[in-house]
Amino acid sequence: MTRAVPILCLLAISPALAADKLSFNQDIRPILSENCFACHGFDSKKREAELRLDTKEGAYTAKDGAFPIKPGDLVNSEVWQRIITDDEDDLMPPPKSHKKLTQAQKDTIKLWIEQGAPYQKHWAFERPVSSSKFQVSGSKQDNLKPETLIDAFLLERLAEDKLTFADEADKETLIRRVSFTLTGLPPMLAEIDAYQSDQTYQSYERMVDRYLKSPRYGEEMARHWLDVARYADTHGLHLDNERSMWTYRDWVVKAFNTNLPFDQFTVWQIAGDLLPNATPDQITATGFCRCNVTTSEGGAIDEEYRHLYAVDRAATLTSAFMALTGGCAQCHDHKYDPLTTKEFYSLYAFFYSGADPAMDKNISATPPFLKLPTPQQQKTLDEAVKAEGVALKALEASVPNVAYVDPATLKPAPPPQTITQVLFDDDFAPGTETRNTTRNPSAWRMQPNFGAKSGRRVLELSNGQFSQEIITPVLEPVVLGDSPRVSVWRWSCLSRAAGPARLSIQVRGCGSDRRDRACAG
Repeated sequence: MTRAVPILCLLAISPALAADKLSFNQDIRPILSENCFACHGFDSKKREAELRLDTKEGAYTAKDGAFPIKPGDLVNSEVWQRIITDDEDDLMPPPKSHKKLTQAQKDTIKLWIEQGAPYQKHWAFERPVSSSKFQVSGSKQDNLKPETLIDAFLLERLAEDKLTFADEADKETLIRRVSFTLTGLPPMLAEIDAYQSDQTYQSYERMVDRYLKSPRYGEEMARHWLDVARYADTHGLHLDNERSMWTYRDWVVKAFNTNLPFDQFTVWQIAGDLLPNATPDQITATGFCRCNVTTSEGGAIDEEYRHLYAVDRAATLTSAFMALTGGCAQCHDHKYDPLTTKEFYSLYAFFYSGADPAMDKNISATPPFLKLPTPQQQKTLDEAVKAEGVALKALEASVPNVAYVDPATLKPAPPPQTITQVLFDDDFAPGTETRNTTRNPSAWRMQPNFGAKSGRRVLELSNGQFSQEIITPVLEPVVLGDSPRVSVWRWSCLSRAAGPARLSIQVRGCGSDRRDRACAG
């Protein structure tokens, strides 16, 4: 004997009740977000009754002996009792909020609690689960038969909207799409012809593999990553002077072209220099941490900019490697991502201990700076170091046999000798450090129309009325004897109407802190 069910009761049943198992993210979170999270969500400043319903820890923890939500137990779930009460003082959401749950929403929450009130993290932090319900045909004979699991997944949604797949693109369109995606460049005519003439089943895969093996592939992929890493060839603030970072850029290109495993790609960029016996590649990769904007503006405060750099580096790491907007947590616990202010500043502390200075000195090679020789240069350097070691040993062995005579004791005394030392002429001496402190950096000018003292080029100070170039010889310091003479060959393009053209030379001594100044009009 069957029992008749009134049709009105059937119409009142919520669709959620027909589900085998409710999903918190799909069925429950939208209801709570709309009606509850404003007072019982992630924002601690607006949270009431110290009750948090967006996490299972907040919902399951008893307060004053009462459970906000007790899985499987409606009677002892205070949230449910507040939802169904007739007392307006206890009703949730409260009438003053102007929010009201529909009967379907109440039925969904009821069923969810009865099913154990399972919570889920934000969908971005849940592990994807492959569904076994999708069937793959293996070969698509028409546009309704899926060829891959992704096709099957899409087909289900297309069927809901009474849509079908678009017709498959022709080969010329496909290779153009692949070429732009993988190399950023259009395909060559020869590549199009080769792909169209390949009628085998694996023609598409082979075409893709060819582009993956192209050096242009690494360049195109690096372009996107370098945007995330905030790469630039200038410092970004104040004078925005040149920054020598291109070796890091080239390393990123190489990493993609050699298919460097992602775990190594991550570790090397964050802490490659801390690895045991770090290689030049691993140290170069840490350029990621040096890509933030820097300054050397007069009046800038070291402590302020060290803080700003550390915040930038911590925030960039979270966005680049964790897909989190971590920068929000520098001011408050993150409202969406699982990141607290305490956790952010724990990461910040790692970067705050960085070795680079707060001021970039307006130079391209702000220390610490690594010079990377080519393989041939490294071979030459190794040979030179080896030869130097041999020469030093021979020199040390000969020292005991040398008899020193003070020239001042000789009679007659040796005549004075004039020594000519070139600071720079056509080029700086090897190892010379230079620093330009003005807005437009100096530059070498090849074959000027007014000629050159010697060689083929001159150093052009191109900042108009005022330009300053600090030149520090390192390998061969300048030695000033008694009554030294300093000569400078210069060409001024300033007219008298534009103001005085004056050159000032200042020599700063290391030992006696001697400072001599010579001026030429």
